[in-house]
Amino acid sequence: MTNKTTAVVRRLKREDCPVVLQFIKELAEYQKEPQQVEATVEKLEKAFGFVEGTPAVPRGVLVEENGEPVGMAIYFPNFSTWTGCLGVYLEDLYVRPSVRGKGYGKLLLSFLARETVLLGGKRLDWSVLNWNKNAIEVYKRVGAKALHDWIHMRLSDDELESMAKAFPEGVLID
Repeated sequence: MTNKTTAVVRRLKREDCPVVLQFIKELAEYQKEPQQVEATVEKLEKAFGFVEGTPAVPRGVLVEENGEPVGMAIYFPNFSTWTGCLGVYLEDLYVRPSVRGKGYGKLLLSFLARETVLLGGKRLDWSVLNWNKNAIEVYKRVGAKALHDWIHMRLSDDELESMAKAFPEGVLID
């Protein structure tokens, strides 16, 4: 980061949800999937626990340059059965193209590493698209290792609904 800019990382507030949605849309555009964005400001407010009666599962921070949001990290706690410890899963890290190269991505990763350690965690995990060579290089420079033995899997849409319906009635006892 240059000496002329003042960068801060701060936790999300309810009024940040519109800028978070804008960053999500910019990231989706970059990843060539803009049609996949279903998030709304209202959904984000609920997900981050800003609506009374909803638990906050994801967490988020913004990085600001001279008071202007220029990037974000959205993350949530996870758990490793092998270590027996909590960890952090980074869902999205985004820095606007106009400020890339100033160290804001590394600043956000450093914050997440700190959060992981404060949780007593052993792992900070995330996925990256295999064609995103610039991001992969940034991650390698900070010491991240690609896990070639693991494949990220996902159920969504109709397949998710179908699997959910496959759970037999009367099996779960609360």
